[in-house]
Amino acid sequence: MSEALNIAQKLFHETGGLDPHVAARHLGTALDGADDGELFLEYRESESISLEDGRIRSASFDTRRGFGLRAVLGEASYYAHAGELSEEALARAAKTIKAAKANEHGMTAGGPATAGGALYGGLNPLAEMPFATRAALLAEIDGYARGADSRVTQVMTSISGEWQVVEIIRGDGTRMADLRPLVRLNVAVVLEQDGRRESGSHGGGGRTTYAPLVAPAYWQAAVHEALRQAKVNLESVPAPAGEMPVVLGAGWPGILLHEAIGHGLEGDFNRKQTSAFAGLMGSRVAAKGVTVIDDGTIPDRRGSLTIDDEGTPTSRTTLIEDGILVGFMQDRQSARLMNMRATGNGRRQSYAHAPMPRMTNTLMLGGDASAEDMIKSTKRGLYAVNFAGGQVDITSGKFVFSASEAYMIEDGKVTVPVKGATLIGNGPDALTKVEMIGSDPTLDPGVGTCGKNGQGVPVGVGQPTMKISGLTVGGTAA
Repeated sequence: MSEALNIAQKLFHETGGLDPHVAARHLGTALDGADDGELFLEYRESESISLEDGRIRSASFDTRRGFGLRAVLGEASYYAHAGELSEEALARAAKTIKAAKANEHGMTAGGPATAGGALYGGLNPLAEMPFATRAALLAEIDGYARGADSRVTQVMTSISGEWQVVEIIRGDGTRMADLRPLVRLNVAVVLEQDGRRESGSHGGGGRTTYAPLVAPAYWQAAVHEALRQAKVNLESVPAPAGEMPVVLGAGWPGILLHEAIGHGLEGDFNRKQTSAFAGLMGSRVAAKGVTVIDDGTIPDRRGSLTIDDEGTPTSRTTLIEDGILVGFMQDRQSARLMNMRATGNGRRQSYAHAPMPRMTNTLMLGGDASAEDMIKSTKRGLYAVNFAGGQVDITSGKFVFSASEAYMIEDGKVTVPVKGATLIGNGPDALTKVEMIGSDPTLDPGVGTCGKNGQGVPVGVGQPTMKISGLTVGGTAA
């Protein structure tokens, strides 16, 4: 028995008194005649502290436990859950599912492969630092930021962490478990100069303990990056509007790739023919040189998982290779119905949610161009370094994204910073307009959370610097 499974079984027995053999019996009742399904057990501790202008603005600590019981039959999923770990609750859930799928029968699917080694340490970050220590750290960051620039008028800092323990029991008796730490640190500042106020922020995290985040070199760098962004914004002018070439920075700008393209490559949208990429497998969907992957196996990354929430080991899945659509991200249900392989992308927010295909760490691989060459080749355009947020229509691929840091490119040189720039376009169309791909692929610092159908899960994004020949830029310049 693995160490993670041993810890999980002991924890679930101690917190709910749920006997493994009893749980397996009720799971068998629920899955009788089903194609697939599982019992998902979860224990989660989470905490957060935020400081604003030297005072604790909010602090929270939460402990949750429960189970989700699912039976899958064809395209239908039968799901029951409870916020307690008891035989009585599990028996009720199993009877409910059995009644709901009465007189229906399927063919039992084979279980997932065995996972390899853990991608992150299983230590509980909440147990390593007392509340007072974390609060003192935020106060130290506040003082450091104010001392670094006399124009600072406001500082907001926060630190959060969680420890999630999951155990998955399948109908064939297979058991697997995962111990998932997750931490994050954020710093935001407001600078005032000549009556004008502008903000900047930076943060990061991953599936580690708090130790990397509380190292002075890490949080001081986060402070200076937030200050740098605020200083740039103080010098910004209103962004122009119109069709123009756009150079996207490396790293976090991959959020545009995630939203405008990644969701369209999830299996359920393609199975239901609601994705802009539906029916295009094997076709050219992007310019040559564009290769996009989803990789849940990168150690310690925010979007990584040793196993997904169905028990399938995560993988490095190639979605687009040299411009050709070659794969989708799949959970077990969509993979079976599309006669494809499950890729370890079955994810859920908690025990109260059924799993579905979701991204892990989605990124574009690098090319051979330099950022300098992209800038030099642009007569007039926009250099978008960071993004704030945006909206996407999965069916059409249309998107609108707001740039939080952007500059004009004029005569092959980066000139003034601009504010209020939005990028408007169509994801599949934008992929065909990629002209140059940088040799600097970079992952985001570990701050992404993805929403889909009311569920939020931690994810990673990334890309190299990239030039798109033309996008519509919405601006505020007169």
